[in-house]
Amino acid sequence: MGIIKEDLKKFLDLKYQEYNNLNFIEKDPIQIPHLFEKKEDIEISAFLISVISWGNRKSIINSGKKMMNILDYSPYDFIINCSEKDIKKINFTHRTFNSIDLQFFIRSLKNIYKNHNSLENIFIAKNKTEFMFDGISNFREIFFSIDHEKRTEKHISNPKKGSCCKRINMFLRWVVRDDKNVDFGIWKKIKKSKLSCPLDVHSGRVARKLGLIKRKQNDIKSLIELDKNLRIFDKNDPVKYDFSLFGLGIYEGF
Repeated sequence: MGIIKEDLKKFLDLKYQEYNNLNFIEKDPIQIPHLFEKKEDIEISAFLISVISWGNRKSIINSGKKMMNILDYSPYDFIINCSEKDIKKINFTHRTFNSIDLQFFIRSLKNIYKNHNSLENIFIAKNKTEFMFDGISNFREIFFSIDHEKRTEKHISNPKKGSCCKRINMFLRWVVRDDKNVDFGIWKKIKKSKLSCPLDVHSGRVARKLGLIKRKQNDIKSLIELDKNLRIFDKNDPVKYDFSLFGLGIYEGF
């Protein structure tokens, strides 16, 4: 590692320590799954909150609380035991994610828990590469394997179509990493070395200023470029630097 990259690693490590703490939770959507202790409740709430995580964070958190209220603040129990009549009563809107979408997501999660045992197993099943793209594709295929309206598909990005899958990668960071502060580490079968940074407009801007990405688009090619550079700094836990990039972009206007 050259002197410049050594300095950059030290800088990013410092920012990771600065932003990876309990204070981070207070203003972040991850506070919603932190309301729960049961593994299934954490992963369901984390998944649903990650799906609606675009736009203003305060709005996301408020919508997340409304969503959990609909699920009686017991998401796993609600999903396993709800009837079709219960599902059709659901009324919810967050930006373009509406009642039709949430109703389908509950049906699909119900199908997964009843017929595929767990969410985690689906992400593992066909993932043979150094990244999680195959696992995400397999999850997406199974998630939309039951009847659904076409509009719902836009809420889970497709890596096969070049998407950087920001929200799903954020969800995976939450459930796979165990940092004793923010992320949960409840999934033990996926190595955190396989995780990708949740690339968005803020982290992408910072990454380009730091020379970690050269491409202009926030697509899967840029994500791979970023991932490979972050793996130089920490091959076992590259996605920890999401805290660094996010903090620099959101809080410091870097």
